[in-house]
Amino acid sequence: MSSKEQRRRELARAKWERQQQRRVDRIRRNRRRNVIIAAALVVLVAGGGFGAMKLLGGDDETTDQASDEQSEATDDPSTAAEDPCEPAGDGFPVGKQWDEEPEMTVDTAASYVMTLQTTCGDIEITMDPAAAPHTVNSFDFLAGNNYFDSTVCHRLTDEGIFVLQCGDPEGTGQGGPGYSLPDENLDAEEVAGGVYPKGTVAMANSGPDTGGSQFFLVYEDSTLSADYTPFGTITGGMDVLEKIAAAGATEADPTTGNTAPNATVVINDATVERREDEG
Repeated sequence: MSSKEQRRRELARAKWERQQQRRVDRIRRNRRRNVIIAAALVVLVAGGGFGAMKLLGGDDETTDQASDEQSEATDDPSTAAEDPCEPAGDGFPVGKQWDEEPEMTVDTAASYVMTLQTTCGDIEITMDPAAAPHTVNSFDFLAGNNYFDSTVCHRLTDEGIFVLQCGDPEGTGQGGPGYSLPDENLDAEEVAGGVYPKGTVAMANSGPDTGGSQFFLVYEDSTLSADYTPFGTITGGMDVLEKIAAAGATEADPTTGNTAPNATVVINDATVERREDEG
């Protein structure tokens, strides 16, 4: 057996074991919760609180067991999606925070190219500071402070919208640099029709003017309202992004709701280079 094939099998086995451990932990939590609810109900019923019995609902442990059995084929390491990427290194995100948006230093007459050196291959993003100066300036600043290094791309969606989301040092979808960015370029012609085209790179947000460090890369035309700052285009490494997408996503995490990519997508290093526009 080749060393590469052996490594893939080891990764699949490790993933299967993690899934089984999560299943055990979930069952334990459900049992503990049911014991607490049952004890509370005894007290409430004794005091006439019959209305509280509505809290019981269905048997979540039974539901979880059925769900686990239904996805048994997916959990089986022999059928688990192969990881097309290299293992992550030993580095950790810096996770630094800033109180204010960085001072504007980008040249809007130039273009800026951000290169993401990931465990799956390099992805090149050409950013447009004329259209999104605050956003590009922030990425130039954050990359210069090694903010994205050793961060995981925590979300992959493959239904309705087709994006890989990155830029969170916490890896949960909740992290950011401590400051927020204004929305920009929302009137861009390419997204005005409610479709973010394949190759678009845009900001994730939780509402108007709440952009931080999280961004998404579109690997297939995606139906989205024009609410997410488009600030760049993938100009290299689309094959890398498609490879990541082809490996699929996990089931939604019950805590964060994220569907993580099956591929181990970690940004080892992110750099930004200023380039003069031709012509």
